Formats: sequence, C-alpha cells, structure tokens
Amino acid sequence: MAAAALLRGAAPGRGGPAWRWRLRAAPRRRLAHGSGRHGDDPASGAAWACFPLGERALVRVRGPDSAPFLLGLLTNELPLPGPATGAAPPPARAGYAHFLNVQGRTLYDVILYRLPEHDEAPAFLLECDRAVLGALQTHLALYKIRRKVTVEPRPKLRVWAVLPRTPEEAGGAAPLPEQAEGTTILTRDPRTTRMGWRLLTQDEGLALVPGGQLGDLRDYHRYRYQQGVPEGIHDLPPGVALPLESNLAFMNGVSFTKGCYMGQELTARTHHMGVIRKRLFPVRLLGPLPACGISPGALVLTASGQAAGKYRAGHGDVGLALLRSEHIKGPLHIRTAESGQVALTATVPDWWPTTTK
Repeated sequence: MAAAALLRGAAPGRGGPAWRWRLRAAPRRRLAHGSGRHGDDPASGAAWACFPLGERALVRVRGPDSAPFLLGLLTNELPLPGPATGAAPPPARAGYAHFLNVQGRTLYDVILYRLPEHDEAPAFLLECDRAVLGALQTHLALYKIRRKVTVEPRPKLRVWAVLPRTPEEAGGAAPLPEQAEGTTILTRDPRTTRMGWRLLTQDEGLALVPGGQLGDLRDYHRYRYQQGVPEGIHDLPPGVALPLESNLAFMNGVSFTKGCYMGQELTARTHHMGVIRKRLFPVRLLGPLPACGISPGALVLTASGQAAGKYRAGHGDVGLALLRSEHIKGPLHIRTAESGQVALTATVPDWWPTTTK
C-alpha cells in the first residue's frame, strides 16, 4: 500500500510533467524481502533512480532522555517506533521538523529517523545539511545541560534519495519494504509521497534497491524544486526563513498540539491567526539567464514594478521564491545586473492542500 500510494503520486499530469532521470547501471544486491520484475539485469530497465546526497549528513542522539530532549527543540512530534512483525525487526520511522531560534525562525531543517531500540536506550538519527553539521551539534550541546543523552556524528552513514524512474516503469517495480537492519535504513520520505524514499546505509546504496540505477544529482534537485520542496541552508537560510512561510505544515513538519518547544510562540500565533501572506513557491525562469545565474534574494517584481517577493534559490531555470500569494498569477520578472530582466512563472504544487490554490 505504501509503495502504491507513492506511485499514484507520480502519475502523469500531477505535480508537473512526467520526468526521466539520467541513469547508469551498477552491480547490486537486494534488500531483504524485496524482489521485482526488473531483477538484477540493468538492461531490463530501472524502476528506481537512486541519488547519493553527499550534501546531507547524520547526527545520532541517543540516551534515556533523548526523546524529551528533542521534543523541547523540534517543531514536530517524534516519529513513533514501527510495529514488530514476528522475528523481523521493526521498521524505522521517519519524521520531518525544524529547529527554530527564539524568534521563531528556522535554524536547521531535519529528517528524523527513530531507530529500533532492541532493549537499548532510545536513539534517533537527524539528517541535516552537511554545511551546518557542526553548528547543529553545538546547538544540541548548548541545550543538553544535564540530560542523559549523547550527540555524535555518523560520518560512515550515507544518505540516498530513491525515486521512481518514470510513472510507467515504477508501476512494475517491487514495493520497497521499510527496514532497519544493522547499518541500513529504508523508509518513506516523511515530507510528501512525491519525494519517494530515504535510504541510509554504509554500503553502496544503489546495490540495495531492486531495479535501481544511479541518478544524476542535478535531476534530483530540479525535481525537488519543481515539487516545491525546500532542503538545506540555501533554500532555508538559518535565522531568516519562517517555518510556515516555508510550507512546514504542508510537509508534515509541525505539530500544533504538542508541548512547548523553542520558537513556538510566533509559529502558533501565525497558525491560529490563519493569515500567511507569503509562501515559498516553485518558480520557472523563462528566457536566457545571466551567466552568473540569479542571485539569492533578488527582488521579484510585478509588471508594474511592485515588489512581489524575493528569489530564494534554484538550479538552472527552476527554483523557489518567497512570494506574496496575491501576485503569483500575474506576470513576474527579476531585473538582472546587465540591466535586463528575466521573466518567471510561479505554480502551486498539486499535492498542497486545495484551500491554498
């Protein structure tokens, strides 16, 4: 059912045009319990594109107090442990959340993985942007005080994104079983079904996915921007981005019923007022682009020259911009350093709640 939901989310005409990845084959070994029509023959066609995310890093938080410690710092509830089935280990569970500063602005976006306990102390892995790995560890150490937790990086674990190669071919792929075996974790991306699966492993991740082939990382980021999913410090500048303007609620990243956490006041007040005038929207840049690209923070203007928002980050002709919602349907442009202008169009991802469209 989980895989079926993922594949339905990749149907043509939903969330943009169908995509094709630039892939190359490699030897593989399968995850346990997985078998598929594409099997071990790369020539038979890949069902999954696997992207090694070298810019992502992992920190482990472990100890008797790890759960209450994290709950006081994160915007979301912690992922619950998965149910054990007989002798098989319980699957890992993932969640999405932000660490906020005291003003309620995003510091770090993380994907949390709850590890099976096996009669040991509770443990969580936090996936973050590698550029803020040290800063995140310092942030955790600052609030640790006397809690019984240990915080340590996990440099040997690598993060992979796993996405269907195409809607048609993914329909014939084996369902990916959520697993946590030894140093390997496979679980659904908690932000949206459009982002597929997350794989953590010390091994060659490509070899673990039945029917998987190596994808071009540029394709992953282009697809992510087309779906309107921010990730890392370029999309969510620390101390600048506001969580609800960054669509945290749409990506299952905030709980409005949990206990107190740092930065909660502004987030809760904004939610209960029900007014979010600006949001991060996926945008496409039209026409020739400057050789140096579009600078982060560049003003986005309406046809009359009124400020509509700011360009945040992107890859090539796709990216994200923080825009006032009332302006996204009109013609927009960015003025360039060469005294020219680049037109852009904003879209509303169809996986967002319909009340925002």
